[in-house]
Amino acid sequence: MQLCVALDLPTKQENLELIHKIKDYPVWLKVGLRSYIRDGEEFLKDIKKINPDFKIFLDLKLYDIPNTMADAAESIMGLGVDMFNVHASAGKRAMKEVMDRLSCYENRPIVLAVTALTSFNEDEFNNVYGNSIAKKADQFAKDAHESGLDGVVCSAYESTSIKNITDKTFMTLTPGIRPFGEDAGDQQRVADVDFAKNADVDFIVVGRPIYKAQDPAFVVKKILEQI
Repeated sequence: MQLCVALDLPTKQENLELIHKIKDYPVWLKVGLRSYIRDGEEFLKDIKKINPDFKIFLDLKLYDIPNTMADAAESIMGLGVDMFNVHASAGKRAMKEVMDRLSCYENRPIVLAVTALTSFNEDEFNNVYGNSIAKKADQFAKDAHESGLDGVVCSAYESTSIKNITDKTFMTLTPGIRPFGEDAGDQQRVADVDFAKNADVDFIVVGRPIYKAQDPAFVVKKILEQI
């Protein structure tokens, strides 16, 4: 299991200060929608300048018509990131088109599909998708697996089932990790590190518990020890 630190701070400078504090630790860095829209490709280059060994997860959750998603995925290839994601609800044809477009590249990034956002509770999710989170997450994961993707984004609570219906090597990345019992914030389906480990999660994403801490490096160190 690997740790992915969410760079969700209000400014580029604050994110860079956080990165400097944890630059000596073997972690992934998640660049989300706000950070990428605000700071762009230059921010990705700044990360690599601090430590070229950092792995970058570009969390943009692509969702559009198949050709547009494939075009966007091909453009992402030029950014030098190590992982990105799409929405599974865009459908199998879109996911297959993304993977077909990337098949000619030797060192393509890891590609994940978002199943159910961890901010959803059951009622909210059912209103949108007409099914339970568990059932729909399984279906989305199966679709992603059959489309040739490397894994999915899900909560820790869906990871075991997804591994069972796809493949043990099919990756799961789980947001909403609260390693030391912190407040859930805007997340609904949160879990701790031990739960994620027992669910065979491959990547855990931790944001607030790290970047809101007085000593982010210490928190990263403690999480890595748990892993």
